[in-house]
Amino acid sequence: MDQVPYPPCYEQQEARTVTVLATPRHPHITQALTDARTWCHGHLIDDRPALVHAVRVAVTLARHLPDPPPTLIAAALLHDAPDVAPDDIDLPDLLTRRYHPELTRIVYALHAEHTALDTPHPPIDTSDRPVLLISTADKIVAFTSLVRRAHTSGDPEAFFAARPALRRLLPHFHTACQAATAHVPATMATHLHHALTALTHAADPRC
Repeated sequence: MDQVPYPPCYEQQEARTVTVLATPRHPHITQALTDARTWCHGHLIDDRPALVHAVRVAVTLARHLPDPPPTLIAAALLHDAPDVAPDDIDLPDLLTRRYHPELTRIVYALHAEHTALDTPHPPIDTSDRPVLLISTADKIVAFTSLVRRAHTSGDPEAFFAARPALRRLLPHFHTACQAATAHVPATMATHLHHALTALTHAADPRC
């Protein structure tokens, strides 16, 4: 599995990264890995297996949080569940029974945030810290993946020209990044800034 590139100052977080998904795990994290593996099967996110994306978001979150709550890591692993879980299950009920109402709330708040990106003016809300933390980790992973894929394509200009919706969202992402800075750990805010700066320069070299 690819590692998420990050500046050298984050090396001290690597031991925590390994620990959060290592056995023995909290039962909720073990169950979330099982559910994510089942529901993500056959789905792609950022042109990669959806499970890879889910794990990378959880790993990125753990890099920046001391002793993250198991519910938060489980929610990170399941943050795309509304998009990948089978339609014939009552997902909110299942998540609440298997985990905790708070996990269900976080997952669906993140789903609403993703859906809002398709609207002309996506809202920016920093008041819900668990959602903001996972959302920030998700952005770091997505932005890093986009830059890597653009360069791997051999023609970054064509890669981003084919993604006008992403280019349209860049100002929103910069505003969201600024808003998040005071509400997430400093290392996470810096990591997001690096990832977004790299994406912006790759998408528009004039910047």
